[in-house]
Formats: sequence, structure tokens, C-alpha cells
Amino acid sequence: MQKKRVSLKDIAEKAGVSTALVSYVLNKKKNRVGKEMAEKISRIAKELNYEPHHVAKSLRSGKTYTIGLIIADISNPFFANIARVVEDEAKKFGYTVIIGSSDENAEKSWDLLNVLLNRQVDGFIIVSAENSQNNIIFLKEKKIPFVLLDRHFPQIHTDFVTTNNYKASYDATLHLLQNGYEEIGLIAYESEMYHMQERIRGYHQALTESNITPRKEWLRRVPFSDMESKVKTAIDALVDGSRPVRAVIFATYGLALNGLKYVNERKIRVPDDLAIVSYGQAEVFDLYYCPISYIRQPLEQLGKTAVEMLISKLNNPDEGMKQVFMEARLISRDSSVPVKVQAANGQSE
Repeated sequence: MQKKRVSLKDIAEKAGVSTALVSYVLNKKKNRVGKEMAEKISRIAKELNYEPHHVAKSLRSGKTYTIGLIIADISNPFFANIARVVEDEAKKFGYTVIIGSSDENAEKSWDLLNVLLNRQVDGFIIVSAENSQNNIIFLKEKKIPFVLLDRHFPQIHTDFVTTNNYKASYDATLHLLQNGYEEIGLIAYESEMYHMQERIRGYHQALTESNITPRKEWLRRVPFSDMESKVKTAIDALVDGSRPVRAVIFATYGLALNGLKYVNERKIRVPDDLAIVSYGQAEVFDLYYCPISYIRQPLEQLGKTAVEMLISKLNNPDEGMKQVFMEARLISRDSSVPVKVQAANGQSE
């Protein structure tokens, strides 16, 4: 026998109030109800395992209360964690999130966009893939609400929330310079995406301001589609070149993961032979024999802000554009500090 769905009326009868009052509370309009009564109604709804009737709610409002989230690479812990933050935050506003991964592919991103549009999502949060500008222009022309997360296209005026990638790379390079490393390489994606170009620009600027001319061979660009083998080639070129580097910055977590595997294969000692700093935070950086210094992006703030911005747009379609930059923070670990400095500071060698 099918269990009877708990209704607003059931909650109202148990609370001794009207169904209208219950509706106000459960539809996040608690300002119309006293605090104690709102808490009582919420508690009773939870006790009765009340679940909103989304179909009826959608028919009344014209909304599906779903958000489409397109991320770049679900295998990357940064994006997997951001997806969780977005999902949890959206739930607070009564929204469900449908997630898709573009695998850094513009065509796949377009396919996901269309699938989600067919599912009648109310809006999108998108981590853009390279060459996906047309997707964004399409959404703008159709007046479909969206917020770009982590990446944006400067030439297209959109709402976005992202990290200050220039400053993050600048700080990482400066950190290595201050620890005595002057020959510093950068391994980045072979990409024209703005966030990647900003990471390269910050690296170059920090070297230039320290009166070190950035050498062309110190910057190695790796295609996402052939990352594993090309990272190996990049590391070989950096450490075996005519002027070998003494430190490397990995511009993404994926590059770092493949790079650290190969560094181990070659028995390159960190930081004795090669200092390392990477973007992204993940458990692997703690588990490595030499804890890896990394650039911590404000993951939780990025995800929460993106949801808040989108919900605000859904509720107020005519509100002005919002563009938010957040600061990353360098977390210094043993991988970027010379062993003699670690010993002097009482750090483990």
C-alpha cells in the first residue's frame, strides 16, 4: 500500500495554524511569521518527513526549481568539491542541481547545455570550456539566467565569480623567489582561456619585477587531451635543459598529479633537486612524502556566491550585472622551502 504524502494541511493541523501560515514558512517567507512559530512549523515538517510537491509548485510558479551545473572536469577534486558546495547551497533555496561534466570540451558543453534546457532548468552555473563563447552568447540572446564560475570571457559581459588568477600566480612565483629559487618553470595548459593566461601573466610579472628575464623554455604548455605524456616531456625539458630550473609551478591540479608521478619515476628529490608549488588543494598533496605547497582557491565561497548570484537573478531578472573576484592564498609546505631553511626553522626534513 502506497504511503500517503504528507500535506501542508497535515502540518497545519499538528501545529494548530492555517495552511497559509505553513506555506509562508516552507516557502522561505519566514519574515511574515513569528520566529518561534516558524521554528515550530519547520520542526513538525521535519518530524513528518514532509517533501514538497515540486510538480504542483512548478505549475503555480512557472519554475522547475532546478539549476543546471556544467563543470569542466569531474575527476578534478576542485570541481567535484565545488559541485558539492553548489548542490548544498542550492538546496537551502529549495533548488535541485543537475550536474554535467564537459571534460574541457566545447562540443560536449553545448550538448549538456541543450540536454539541461530540455529538462527546463531555471538557470545555469557554468565552468566554461575553451572555445565555448558561443554557448554563452546563446544564453545571453535567449535571456536565460546564468552565472559563470571560476572562468569567464572578458570580451563577453556576463555575471561571474572567479579567483584573481594573476595575483595567485604572482604570489606563488614571489614565494619561490624569496626562498632563493631563481630558475622557475611553469607548466600550464595549452589554452587561450583567460584564467590560464592570467596565471602565466602573474608568473612572468613576478620574475620581471625581480630582475629575472623569463626564459621562453621555462614555460611549457601541455594539451588537456594528452596530459600524461606531455607533462613528462615538459618536465624533461625543464630539468634537462641548457639552464635547468630549480623550481616548478603547476598551473592546475591535474598537471601536478601527473607531474608528481613522473618526478617520482625519475627519482627527482623534492625540494632538494626541484621545488614545487601547485594550484588546487587535494589530499594527495598531504600524502606525498614531501607535503606540497599549493594555492588554495576559496572553493566554498566561490560555489556559495555563484548560487546566491543565480538565485538573485532568478528572483530579480532586471537586476544589474555582478562580477566578483576572490583572492586565493598560498599555503607554504616543505616542497617549496629549501631543506637547510626547514632545518633552521625546526621543520621536518
